[in-house]
Amino acid sequence: MASNLPVGARIRYWRRRNGNRSQAAVAGLCGITEDYLSQIERGRKAPSLEVLVALAREIGVPASAFLDDQAPVEQAPQGDTACDVARVLMGYSTRGHRNSAGQAELRERVEAAWRMWQTSPTRYSDAAGILPLLLEDVEHAVRAHRTDTDPRTRREMLKVAADLYGLLRSYFRRTGRVDLSLLVADRALRAAEDADDPLRIAAGQWNLCHVLLAQGRAEGAEHVATLAAEQLARSPSTADHEGVAGALELVAATATACRREWWKAREHLDRSARPRAERLGEGNAMWTVFGPTNVHLHALGIEMLAGEAAEGLRCANRVDVSQLPSLERQFTFLLDVARCYDFRRDDAAVLVHLLDIERLAPEDLARSALARSMVIELRRRARPTYRRQAEALAARLDVDRPPPGLLDNPV
Repeated sequence: MASNLPVGARIRYWRRRNGNRSQAAVAGLCGITEDYLSQIERGRKAPSLEVLVALAREIGVPASAFLDDQAPVEQAPQGDTACDVARVLMGYSTRGHRNSAGQAELRERVEAAWRMWQTSPTRYSDAAGILPLLLEDVEHAVRAHRTDTDPRTRREMLKVAADLYGLLRSYFRRTGRVDLSLLVADRALRAAEDADDPLRIAAGQWNLCHVLLAQGRAEGAEHVATLAAEQLARSPSTADHEGVAGALELVAATATACRREWWKAREHLDRSARPRAERLGEGNAMWTVFGPTNVHLHALGIEMLAGEAAEGLRCANRVDVSQLPSLERQFTFLLDVARCYDFRRDDAAVLVHLLDIERLAPEDLARSALARSMVIELRRRARPTYRRQAEALAARLDVDRPPPGLLDNPV
């Protein structure tokens, strides 16, 4: 285990585990020499904090992975919404019994929660007032309909539950609780299977793929996405079926990129996902936001992972994310663009994009370990002309303290 190793050996452990890239490739992208990295990994040199942060960012782990006594698992703070929702998931009800809400009311509330999650700049704060009670009401209604004599009503209630669990999968992943993200992804899939709904089964597998990616299990994510797309193809084709199938193709391309198979990932986008997106146009089937813009965003993400900053910026110049229905995808796009400029040490452009992100999604920025590490580097390197703005941004994010329990997604 990496937790039993000295700092240099931990860096070597994570470099090999997360893609097994050469010392030369990682060192070059971090602005240090291959020999210096080699000496760090052999324990002959002690890296500065700035070098540690740069290595962590490039290897794809929190800096704490190189320093903590325990393996790097970030937990959400006690008493937050994640803990409140977890108590409901485990059956510890916060309220006494009450009459079940109707299926139509719960459907409306779940869809409103999804719209909030995809569009609100304060979605984490908003979720605190919505998710615990909504989950409790949905689970209570599912139990109440378990022996319902009307199978249609029961199936519709299970569909509502599957959709809510899908939202919770995204919420928990974004708040650093990958363990709970896996739990609700499994519940979403089971509810969809009980409802005998092929579209939601495929969406449940798409959710599971994202958890696998967050766990660093790219091969498993690609396998699940491929099988899910094959199963969905056996169902009658609709626009929503096509949209979810396209979202599964994007997962497969992302998983391939996470394994450092850049050309295969690009080919997957060009041969499968892009033609489908151009045929369908922009959409949001099962909240997957599949369409031409999302394909462009994934192309940028692949180039960013490959360290091809110039090509990534060329991809970015072809994208207008302002009309995307998902603020999260807009946030990810701007963060990827900022990172491409960070690779080029274009600090003024990094600052401009980070400030844009702060205006767009301040809570996402505050919770992003990757963004915070870029701000730390920006503050260190900033020229006098924009040092004040960089220092002010660092102060607003309080970057010298740990973020509130969030791990960034690989793409």
